[in-house]
Amino acid sequence: MLVELDLQSEIPLYAQLADQLVEGIASGQLKPGDPLPSVRSLAADLSINLHTVNKAYQLLKQEGFLQVHRKQGVVVQPDGMPGVTAAFREKLKRQLRPLAAEAKVRGMTEAEFVEMCAAVYRQRQKHEGGD
Repeated sequence: MLVELDLQSEIPLYAQLADQLVEGIASGQLKPGDPLPSVRSLAADLSINLHTVNKAYQLLKQEGFLQVHRKQGVVVQPDGMPGVTAAFREKLKRQLRPLAAEAKVRGMTEAEFVEMCAAVYRQRQKHEGGD
Protein backbone atom coordinates (compact mmCIF):
# COMPACT_ATOMS: atom_id res chain seq x y z
CA MET A 1 0.00 0.00 0.00
CA LEU A 2 1.35 3.39 -1.00
CA VAL A 3 1.20 6.07 1.70
CA GLU A 4 1.39 9.69 0.59
CA LEU A 5 1.69 12.42 3.20
CA ASP A 6 1.15 16.10 2.48
CA LEU A 7 3.80 17.96 4.44
CA GLN A 8 2.06 21.28 3.69
CA SER A 9 -1.34 20.17 5.00
CA GLU A 10 -2.94 21.58 8.13
CA ILE A 11 -3.79 17.98 9.07
CA PRO A 12 -1.09 16.52 11.35
CA LEU A 13 1.07 13.84 9.75
CA TYR A 14 0.04 11.18 12.30
CA ALA A 15 -3.64 11.82 11.44
CA GLN A 16 -2.93 11.63 7.70
CA LEU A 17 -1.12 8.33 8.21
CA ALA A 18 -3.88 6.91 10.41
CA ASP A 19 -6.53 7.97 7.87
CA GLN A 20 -4.65 6.34 5.00
CA LEU A 21 -4.23 3.10 6.93
CA VAL A 22 -7.97 2.99 7.64
CA GLU A 23 -8.61 3.68 3.94
CA GLY A 24 -6.28 0.79 3.12
CA ILE A 25 -8.32 -1.48 5.39
CA ALA A 26 -11.60 -0.22 3.90
CA SER A 27 -10.36 -0.79 0.34
CA GLY A 28 -9.12 -4.29 1.11
CA GLN A 29 -5.49 -3.43 0.41
CA LEU A 30 -4.85 -4.22 4.08
CA LYS A 31 -6.58 -7.34 5.31
CA PRO A 32 -7.16 -8.62 8.86
CA GLY A 33 -3.94 -10.16 10.15
CA ASP A 34 -1.70 -8.39 7.63
CA PRO A 35 1.56 -7.22 9.19
CA LEU A 36 2.50 -3.56 8.98
CA PRO A 37 6.04 -2.22 8.87
CA SER A 38 7.74 -1.52 12.17
CA VAL A 39 7.55 2.02 13.49
CA ARG A 40 11.21 2.57 12.69
CA SER A 41 10.96 1.08 9.19
CA LEU A 42 7.84 3.03 8.18
CA ALA A 43 9.27 6.26 9.59
CA ALA A 44 12.43 5.75 7.52
CA ASP A 45 10.42 4.89 4.38
CA LEU A 46 8.29 8.04 4.76
CA SER A 47 11.17 10.23 5.98
CA ILE A 48 9.25 11.26 9.08
CA ASN A 49 9.88 11.06 12.81
CA LEU A 50 9.30 7.65 14.34
CA HIS A 51 7.15 9.25 17.08
CA THR A 52 4.72 10.33 14.33
CA VAL A 53 4.31 6.74 13.13
CA ASN A 54 4.06 5.50 16.71
CA LYS A 55 1.30 8.02 17.44
CA ALA A 56 -0.69 6.89 14.38
CA TYR A 57 -0.26 3.22 15.31
CA GLN A 58 -1.26 3.85 18.94
CA LEU A 59 -4.34 5.81 17.85
CA LEU A 60 -5.45 2.98 15.55
CA LYS A 61 -4.74 0.44 18.29
CA GLN A 62 -6.96 2.40 20.71
CA GLU A 63 -9.72 2.54 18.10
CA GLY A 64 -9.49 -1.22 17.50
CA PHE A 65 -8.05 -1.26 13.97
CA LEU A 66 -4.60 -2.61 14.86
CA GLN A 67 -2.97 -4.98 17.31
CA VAL A 68 0.51 -4.24 18.58
CA HIS A 69 2.62 -7.15 19.83
CA ARG A 70 6.11 -6.83 21.25
CA LYS A 71 7.44 -9.78 19.26
CA GLN A 72 5.04 -10.02 16.31
CA GLY A 73 4.94 -6.30 15.60
CA VAL A 74 1.92 -4.39 14.31
CA VAL A 75 -0.86 -6.22 12.49
CA VAL A 76 -4.26 -5.26 11.13
CA GLN A 77 -6.84 -6.39 13.69
CA PRO A 78 -7.39 -10.10 12.92
CA ASP A 79 -10.45 -10.44 15.18
CA GLY A 80 -12.76 -8.15 13.19
CA MET A 81 -13.05 -4.42 12.86
CA PRO A 82 -14.61 -2.20 15.51
CA GLY A 83 -18.33 -1.63 15.18
CA VAL A 84 -20.39 1.54 15.17
CA THR A 85 -20.45 2.91 18.69
CA ALA A 86 -21.91 6.02 20.29
CA ALA A 87 -18.39 7.46 20.46
CA PHE A 88 -17.91 6.86 16.73
CA ARG A 89 -21.26 8.50 15.94
CA GLU A 90 -20.21 11.56 17.97
CA LYS A 91 -16.83 11.70 16.21
CA LEU A 92 -18.57 11.48 12.83
CA LYS A 93 -20.98 14.30 13.73
CA ARG A 94 -18.11 16.44 15.02
CA GLN A 95 -16.19 15.96 11.76
CA LEU A 96 -19.20 16.48 9.48
CA ARG A 97 -20.46 19.62 11.25
CA PRO A 98 -17.85 22.06 9.84
CA LEU A 99 -18.07 20.47 6.39
CA ALA A 100 -21.84 20.85 6.35
CA ALA A 101 -21.56 24.45 7.55
CA GLU A 102 -19.06 25.33 4.84
CA ALA A 103 -21.18 23.61 2.19
CA LYS A 104 -24.20 25.65 3.30
CA VAL A 105 -22.26 28.93 3.35
CA ARG A 106 -20.99 28.21 -0.17
CA GLY A 107 -24.53 27.61 -1.40
CA MET A 108 -24.55 23.84 -1.67
CA THR A 109 -27.97 22.34 -1.12
CA GLU A 110 -28.62 19.66 1.46
CA ALA A 111 -29.39 17.22 -1.35
CA GLU A 112 -26.03 17.96 -3.03
CA PHE A 113 -24.20 17.54 0.29
CA VAL A 114 -25.95 14.25 1.07
CA GLU A 115 -25.31 12.96 -2.46
CA MET A 116 -21.60 13.81 -2.20
CA CYS A 117 -21.39 11.95 1.13
CA ALA A 118 -23.22 9.00 -0.40
CA ALA A 119 -20.94 9.01 -3.46
CA VAL A 120 -17.81 8.93 -1.27
CA TYR A 121 -19.29 6.08 0.77
CA ARG A 122 -20.25 4.14 -2.38
CA GLN A 123 -16.74 4.65 -3.74
CA ARG A 124 -15.35 2.95 -0.60
CA GLN A 125 -17.83 0.09 -1.06
CA LYS A 126 -16.77 -0.28 -4.69
CA HIS A 127 -13.07 -0.49 -3.73
CA GLU A 128 -13.85 -3.01 -1.02
CA GLY A 129 -15.53 -5.20 -3.60
CA GLY A 130 -12.28 -5.31 -5.57
CA ASP A 131 -13.26 -2.99 -8.43
